[in-house]
Amino acid sequence: MSTLEVPTLDHVVDTGRYPLAELDGAEGQAVVARARRELSTLGCTVLPDFIRPSLRDVLRQECTEIAPRAHFDVETVNVYNIAVDESLPQDHPSRLSFERGNAFVARDRIPANSLISQLYSAEAFQRFIARCFELPQLRELADPLSGLVLNVVEPGKEHPWHFDTNEFTVSMLTQEPQAGGVFEYCPHIRSAHDESFADVRDVLAGRGERLLRRLPLRPGDLQLFKGRYSLHRVSPVGGEVARHSAIFAYSERPGVVGSVARTRQLFGRVLPEHLAAEGRPVRGDQLLD
Repeated sequence: MSTLEVPTLDHVVDTGRYPLAELDGAEGQAVVARARRELSTLGCTVLPDFIRPSLRDVLRQECTEIAPRAHFDVETVNVYNIAVDESLPQDHPSRLSFERGNAFVARDRIPANSLISQLYSAEAFQRFIARCFELPQLRELADPLSGLVLNVVEPGKEHPWHFDTNEFTVSMLTQEPQAGGVFEYCPHIRSAHDESFADVRDVLAGRGERLLRRLPLRPGDLQLFKGRYSLHRVSPVGGEVARHSAIFAYSERPGVVGSVARTRQLFGRVLPEHLAAEGRPVRGDQLLD
């Protein structure tokens, strides 16, 4: 695989623009302040050219080589990724279904020396992400499959409307498609105490343009996102090139492992860690999902 023999953070990240080791300096504080401001107001911030442009082809090649390791399985899902409750009204948003055609490469199938693996585990990167989200500390997910994944959306497929199970999401586009594959989201459409079913229903029915934002992304851009409360999707991919994005999953709490059902849905398999963790609470709210 084409990569640096021993990549350091300074090799991978444009630390002149994003001084991860000097967050208390003027430039570091300015970067963090902008990220916090946009996360608060827009639910999302993008740090352009986070990866050095000279490594963009390496990033793309590495992820292209591992993309065939993804678990491909087109499924019919709803926005909450839960079973449909037939007792709910017909116009309830959970009664609307979509085809989920994206696929995921699990962490245990991503080489440890790849750029995205090196970045995911770098302590300076984790401290930077925690500070942007105004958190005291972040931990790598204990889940051996979903801590770091590559999201693959092939031409003709999409990642339909959904909410994340984590309050925050860190991702990076590694390959852009020829057409489509646009990240669309509705900032703060719900809260921990209010599902806002009417607004969610409007978006799913195509009547929610007033709530919608579209985000242009380029390979190497780092995206920080509050996906627990912001409905979002990747629109259908066109052309002949798949859309690839790395998703870096962290948690404030130790020992976070995905459910057996959700893990099997995403990866087609579960490991002993998932079976052992089944039934442990992993969320701090009562939202549908």
